[in-house]
Amino acid sequence: MFLPILNKSSPMSSFYMESQPRALSIKLWPPSEATRRILVERMTKNLSTESLFSRKYGLLSKEEASENATEIEKTCFCIANDHFEEEPDGDGSSAVQLYAKETSKFMLEILKRGPKKKEDVDFTVVNASQRIVFDISGGRRDFLNADEAGELLSPLKEEGNAYTKICFSNRSFGVDAARVAEPILRSVTKQLVEVDLSDIVAGRPEDEALEVMRLFSSALESCELKYLNLSNNAMGEKGVRAFEPLFRSQNSLEELYLMNDGISEEAAKALCELIPSTDKLRILHFHNNMTGDEGALAISVVLKRCPLLEDFRCSSTRVDSEGGIALAEGLETCTHLKKLDLRDNILEWKLVSSSAKLWRSLQASTNSTSVI
Repeated sequence: MFLPILNKSSPMSSFYMESQPRALSIKLWPPSEATRRILVERMTKNLSTESLFSRKYGLLSKEEASENATEIEKTCFCIANDHFEEEPDGDGSSAVQLYAKETSKFMLEILKRGPKKKEDVDFTVVNASQRIVFDISGGRRDFLNADEAGELLSPLKEEGNAYTKICFSNRSFGVDAARVAEPILRSVTKQLVEVDLSDIVAGRPEDEALEVMRLFSSALESCELKYLNLSNNAMGEKGVRAFEPLFRSQNSLEELYLMNDGISEEAAKALCELIPSTDKLRILHFHNNMTGDEGALAISVVLKRCPLLEDFRCSSTRVDSEGGIALAEGLETCTHLKKLDLRDNILEWKLVSSSAKLWRSLQASTNSTSVI
């Protein structure tokens, strides 16, 4: 059969090359709900089956094994998912490995602990390696009313619970639901170290959304948090100021996420004003906001107060050369920086790199810093 010789520039060549099969990209993360259920079932069986550990430490009942397996899976899923979100371009294999590793570690701890007697349970001190997650983000993206909120959050009211992280993401709270949640949250503020309130007011009118933010902020202001995620809430300056009590009360934050929050120039200035302590901050993410050059100037002031910063993301924030220069000058104090993401901005790199001060800290540690 005769086959024509095609030049790369010819239309037929373009059609031929486009018609060739392409390699499929397979994502290994996240696991399906069915896979997660199977893992819980297997862990339950392993935890409640006779073994060398059960002979030494005691055998867990099926009920206690099931409860532990469910908590372990939720905790390890969150750990692995956080890891995956930090490396979104990967295929998820490292997240799967971390998921398996953490699951095995927690199971071993449970086996060595043995069955717990009610009188022996003491949740006043929770080891950092044994964080327990309360997560309602799964399932449908619901608009919660007061009754539904009370039912969903009822485990937080149980005496002696040891939840150290809450995730309310993917549930839209109205004012009535937030008023139900407020006293419940106040009851666990002394034990919480990680709070995820991303995407909690989707579809709500501005006035209602701001009131919900104020209620949550008031409820959580006495927490000593290490992790705070307020992404996907379209806050703007009004939303930032609605969270003022929470922001001003934090002195130990290590991770702060404010992605896709409508952080404008005014909102960025408000953040600079309201976040009093950033000396322990390691991760700061501002992705997909309306920050612009003036907002970047305000963020640069925050950066100068972050000596331990390791990971800074300010991608897709409409930052031009003036803002880029300000960010670079702010980053000069961040001598521990390992990852920098300024993608999808309108920086003129020739202008940015022409300043002798720019990127000094990065150039001094090019072997350990990933610049995107």
